[in-house]
Amino acid sequence: MNEALLRSLTPSVIGVLVRRGADFAAAEDAVQEALVEAVRVWSAGQPRDPKGWLVTVAWRKFLDAARSDAARRRREDLVEQEPGPGPAAGTDDTLQLYFLCAHPSLTPSSAVALTLRAVGGLTTRQIARAYLVPEATMAQRISRAKRTVSGVRFDQPGDVATVLRVLYLVFNEGYSGDVDLAAEAIRLTRQLAAVIDHPEVAGLLALMLLHHARRAGRTGPDGALVPLAEQDRARWDTGLIAEGIGILYGALARDRLGEFQAQAAVAALHADAPTAEETDWVQIVEWYDELVRLTASPVVRLNRAVAVGEADGPRAGLAELTELDDALPRYTAVAAYLHERDGDAATAARLYAEAALKASNLAEREHLTRQAARLNAGLRGRVQG
Repeated sequence: MNEALLRSLTPSVIGVLVRRGADFAAAEDAVQEALVEAVRVWSAGQPRDPKGWLVTVAWRKFLDAARSDAARRRREDLVEQEPGPGPAAGTDDTLQLYFLCAHPSLTPSSAVALTLRAVGGLTTRQIARAYLVPEATMAQRISRAKRTVSGVRFDQPGDVATVLRVLYLVFNEGYSGDVDLAAEAIRLTRQLAAVIDHPEVAGLLALMLLHHARRAGRTGPDGALVPLAEQDRARWDTGLIAEGIGILYGALARDRLGEFQAQAAVAALHADAPTAEETDWVQIVEWYDELVRLTASPVVRLNRAVAVGEADGPRAGLAELTELDDALPRYTAVAAYLHERDGDAATAARLYAEAALKASNLAEREHLTRQAARLNAGLRGRVQG
């Protein structure tokens, strides 16, 4: 797959979309998505007309995004136009809908996917990315779930664990910046915590609050991503941090550890450290050990490799990576970071460039590209010196 060709074609493909009526920012986003698709598809063979292929795919991406945005605006307009329902004006049945979509006739994974699509507002692609499966696979799963519940009465609510999983994924999608759903997920989780006394409900709420508290520091004035170690901690919301840690301690005191409590404990250690250098990485590794025991998740193991690299040195982190599938999302970015920490700038620069091509959103792609460019500039300076 010719990366240089992709880079050379990008400006002209953006120009075609702009001439067809797309604004520049939307055209740029659509072309970036098409480039990601090209990286995936062209590995099996480059099309005869690369530019034509990119234009077709990018224009389809643009139209999909435009239709989605128009549908969202129509829904918002309808909500604004609805008359108030009188005495029941404060009623909000969104959380009830989450429980009803988590129907007992569905498997937990199908219930989560259906709820995210029907109530959470996420696209099939976003849900597929969260589950690490192809978009077509997730589309089939959602279709099967719809068929399963098409003839049943929605009078049997699903279980709390499934609803927690939905809320967690909705929050993560909002927190990533692709869709602004984080605040809504927090609101619904607060509602759930008010009516269900369960340590994992509290753990999820604590996790959301601790992550949301750092949101202002995640991007710079130009919208660029700022790594955790470089964030201005004065921009973090200390009120949310204190609330999240208080809720977490109350949940942990009940001695019924679950996945969300363990994740919140990791987030609390990051949020409570006065500086990046004072982060208690040894304790973070211990919490990741608990998460691996609870979930056996490859993504958790990838995050643990980063923590091991901080606690025991980059070579220890790289050794952990050798046990994982290199197709995992962000695997290449993690490898690049650990190689840079180990002093291998050339390998790190190459891996950052590879990771940029695999990135799932524009902000992450630009961040990784800048990391590669920074290291390459340093390497050129050494040669010239």
